[in-house]
Amino acid sequence: MAVAQLASEMKMTPPSEAKTATVTYPWFALQVRVRHESSVADYLGGLGYEWFLPLYKSRKRWSDRIKEVKSPLFPGYLFCRFNQHDRLPILKTPGVVQIVGFNRIPAVVEEKEIDALQTLMATGVANQPCPFLEVGDQVRIESGPLRGLEGILVDFKGHHRLVLSVTLLQRSVAVEIDSALVASASSAQPSRREKEFVQSRPVQLVV
Repeated sequence: MAVAQLASEMKMTPPSEAKTATVTYPWFALQVRVRHESSVADYLGGLGYEWFLPLYKSRKRWSDRIKEVKSPLFPGYLFCRFNQHDRLPILKTPGVVQIVGFNRIPAVVEEKEIDALQTLMATGVANQPCPFLEVGDQVRIESGPLRGLEGILVDFKGHHRLVLSVTLLQRSVAVEIDSALVASASSAQPSRREKEFVQSRPVQLVV
């Protein structure tokens, strides 16, 4: 899949359009006005910043029809790479409320959490927002388009789902997964007995 096409599907800045720098800055979460996520992202892209706005497909009911639309996975938030010591242009961006952090210090979003979300968006696997989870059984997907991702296996209405989380935002996204494709992440090479144990009980799934 071409980079530009992939960027369009998951709403992220194509690398060729991102600001060129000798240092790769970390990801930060921006709180923005709800329903202004895309416009803020476009504005930041125009300034040369690399941004990431994960979307999911949902069905909206109109007066005469039901339409499928793409909505932000984390309403009111998007991610952006920038130098935290030169953040004034970010704060002055129309629609930006604040940079998520603690005691007025921007908090870095873990690279692996962004990578996991980008991998999920790239596969096109159906997903949806879900309550943030912190505890559960850590597992690793062993095959399929999401191979290599780790998370917590959860049981929801009889179906197993993998939950990817952004710890800083206390937000998560769930994707339906066959529990037969996962194994315990507690060891590099889980035994067959461990795999059967993970697959046979009601478990819960967060990255």
